Amino acid sequence: MTDLSGLLARTIADLERIGAADEALAVLRDGRGIGKLKSKPFMVRTGRAWRLGVILLDRSGRLYATGEITRAIEPQVAVTNRSAEAEQKREYRRAAARGSFRTGETINHGYEPIDVSTEALRAGAGPLSLDDTDTVLVRLPSGSRIPLERYLADRVSLFELD
Repeated sequence: MTDLSGLLARTIADLERIGAADEALAVLRDGRGIGKLKSKPFMVRTGRAWRLGVILLDRSGRLYATGEITRAIEPQVAVTNRSAEAEQKREYRRAAARGSFRTGETINHGYEPIDVSTEALRAGAGPLSLDDTDTVLVRLPSGSRIPLERYLADRVSLFELD
């Protein structure tokens, strides 16, 4: 297997060198209390990571499969779009606003840690897998797979455009 930890360390160094903005990681917590005295759901900060498309990378070199993204804002009352999906997104914004986040801060939640063991990568259940030459590949939303090294280089270059 390609030296994954070395690749991630180089990527982190590149992101820090160019001053790439990272984003908050959070988990959604149920409100506290009992019955009608229960508070509303809120988000709790769990760390920070760079959003690199289908994966998140934190400063410790841990990888996560992306989940949902929201902002810490109190959303306006919806008049035109009352779909269940839109209502859920508004609830996420409210929960983030109830957390300890700056107004407008970008928050990633619903993410999943990626198991980078050889066995897990061979199984290829998550966004990363190994090919026949033990090259780590990333699965794109289209279903195609490309080498993780090339994918990360491309994602880092997008931060350099800012």
